[in-house]
Amino acid sequence: MRACALIGWLAGALVLAAATLANAAAADPTRDAIRALIVRDGVPELQRPVFADYRRALEGFYAARGFLPAWFTAGRALPEAAVALDELAAAPAHGLIAADYDVDGLRREAEAIAGDHRSAQRLARADVALSLTLLRYVSELHGGRVPPRTAGFFLASGNSEFDPGAVLAQALAEHRLREAIAAVAPSFVVYGRLQAALARYRELANRPLPALPPLPRGTTKVEPGQPYAGAAALATRLALLGDLPSTAAPVSAGVYDGALVDAVRAFQRRHGLAQDGVVGKNTLAQLDVPLVQRVRQIELAMERLRWVPHLPPGPLIAVNIPSYTLRAFDGVAAESTPALTMAVIVGRATAALQTPVFIGEMRSIEFSPYWNVPPSILEKELMPILARDPDYLAREDMEIVGPDRDAPPRTRIDAAALAALRDGTARLRQRPGPKNALGGIKFVLPNTMNVYLHGTPQRELFQRTRRDFSHGCIRVADPLALAQFVLRDRPEWTVDRMEGAMAANTLRSVPLPHPVPVVLFYTTVTVDADGRAQFLPDVYGFDRKLDAALARRAASAAARTVPAPS
Repeated sequence: MRACALIGWLAGALVLAAATLANAAAADPTRDAIRALIVRDGVPELQRPVFADYRRALEGFYAARGFLPAWFTAGRALPEAAVALDELAAAPAHGLIAADYDVDGLRREAEAIAGDHRSAQRLARADVALSLTLLRYVSELHGGRVPPRTAGFFLASGNSEFDPGAVLAQALAEHRLREAIAAVAPSFVVYGRLQAALARYRELANRPLPALPPLPRGTTKVEPGQPYAGAAALATRLALLGDLPSTAAPVSAGVYDGALVDAVRAFQRRHGLAQDGVVGKNTLAQLDVPLVQRVRQIELAMERLRWVPHLPPGPLIAVNIPSYTLRAFDGVAAESTPALTMAVIVGRATAALQTPVFIGEMRSIEFSPYWNVPPSILEKELMPILARDPDYLAREDMEIVGPDRDAPPRTRIDAAALAALRDGTARLRQRPGPKNALGGIKFVLPNTMNVYLHGTPQRELFQRTRRDFSHGCIRVADPLALAQFVLRDRPEWTVDRMEGAMAANTLRSVPLPHPVPVVLFYTTVTVDADGRAQFLPDVYGFDRKLDAALARRAASAAARTVPAPS
């Protein structure tokens, strides 16, 4: 009986304690002030005062804690507040802007709270302001500040299923705020390398660089072995940028030769230029790019990486359009060491022919494929040729296919054939063989834009530095190696068998054991495993588009005002 009485007493005490806490929360004036701020959709004191887009996350965060403060209590800031402010102050390390998160203003308010024991309104404003700012920061660090489509990318927003309020609540509950914020940043190896490059180029941008004297009078370039008054200044600049090693032999006074030529070639390689060692107008133009502009390129590259969604484990193929390079990885975690690297040709810079930025799934390979001519190429490029050259089809191994699958393809051009092509009741295709525009292999990744990877008979184009020559699809330099990579779990497909299928001139479709993600991406900065940054031409102008989108977003946020209390 005494045990039962004791249990009853404990139960009653727990109920009384819960009721007491509930009554205390209900009586806390700060609680009502927090509720009122959330309903009002804004904190006027902040740089970005309106938070309608974050209201649901903010309300959920506070509802879970009974609308009581998270960061402050009467007369003092809790330890987590200092951690939060330090994390916000570190925003520039991620290519973000500290002023967007009003770190200085939040710090001043946190310090003022310590001397104000009575104002529930002030404590509520400070608490909601810090919570809101962290929600924004976590969300933007994870998924970017503007939607990918705003900058011309066909990617789903990285924030579509991300709940910053839940992340923040769990981090506070576990006292792991710093670790939780680090975990929401992109986990790609290249993102960490870009962070290191950003810090380095910011430091370089604050240093005065020696001016490069003009080229010798009457010349447009300086070749190895020629005199050049700017040799010493060029050496100093290349040493600061890391292209001229500190162990290199001394530079000859007034002569362009030796280690300086090697340093120029290294610089050219890092800036998408022909690696000829000649100091010409293109090399000088890249040398004269202000380093603050390089800083901005890195920041834009980091912003884009926040758009890449979570990728499943397993093989991965990634194509970076500005670098004209394909890399295949054994897995997402192994991205620092590609299993395969090769040159590619991408879509032309003309808006209608650009390779789109999206993520697809490679599902099959076609050996000895047909090339089904896209309607745009047929209409704009081939119809005029067909109309004046009746022998074009036979010469190019092409044929006209109608809707009747049992009817033989047409190999002669006449008025009826031209009319059928014009009205879309017939289509043009190129038969498998040595003239086929797709080479011997087509890599199929179904998408509405009809973009895929393939070989090409135009091998000489891979020797060019700038390789935007296609109509949007990706031409790969070594299709056989890529086929080996994606068919490695099908051992019956040996190299000899693949080569035979490529030369058979008979279509053979081979499904992959598992779909392989293919990321067609765009970033004008990459960083290798040794920390060397490569700055690439903005071939499609996407850096300009993203810069403009971010500027519009900043202007829009600054112009929004908090609605007056009702």
